[in-house]
Amino acid sequence: GRIRDFRSSHDDFEGTLGDDRGLVETELGSDEKPVYAGPSDGTLTTSGPDNFDEWYRDTPDVNQGIPLTINLEDAGGGVFTYNNPEFFPIDGEGFGNESNPHNYHFTYELSASFVYQGDEVFTFTGDDDLFTFINHRLAIDLGGVHGPESDTIDLADRATELGLEVGETYDLHFFFAERHTVQSNFRIDTTIAFIDCGPPPPE
Repeated sequence: GRIRDFRSSHDDFEGTLGDDRGLVETELGSDEKPVYAGPSDGTLTTSGPDNFDEWYRDTPDVNQGIPLTINLEDAGGGVFTYNNPEFFPIDGEGFGNESNPHNYHFTYELSASFVYQGDEVFTFTGDDDLFTFINHRLAIDLGGVHGPESDTIDLADRATELGLEVGETYDLHFFFAERHTVQSNFRIDTTIAFIDCGPPPPE
């Protein structure tokens, strides 16, 4: 995937704490990025569409893009897991730690494809924001600046909503944001067997 590092002075970082659901539209945009759904003057934890549009786009002088690969380990029983309760993958990189013990201000975007088998589950636990799209449709919304929170998608239960048919290939798009000191938790547990994983190209 692709990390984008931000300075803590960005208007959407180190601000108000709280859950902030409904930040993004329920379908990805034509460029496969989340579309801001809040009002023009912002929400509890965001400052409006222009600044939000920088979260997952390379923007000169605003963020710095850094490739990052994570590996899901076989946890047995068909479950694959990545679990990091101190998810600070770019300490000392990008704009640096800014006098903090870690680099706390970044977003992370990744995507992958899978063949839907009819019984997969995808769980995320972490902080802060997390938006997961399956077949370009919003499946998990953990928007906001908060402590670790979890949500699970049972694909069979939501197959109609997400437009899934057994045997067909679909994309999963994953958008994470770490926006505030002092925690960074990141955990994925899934039975999805991904077949095509790769970082988004630099923009």
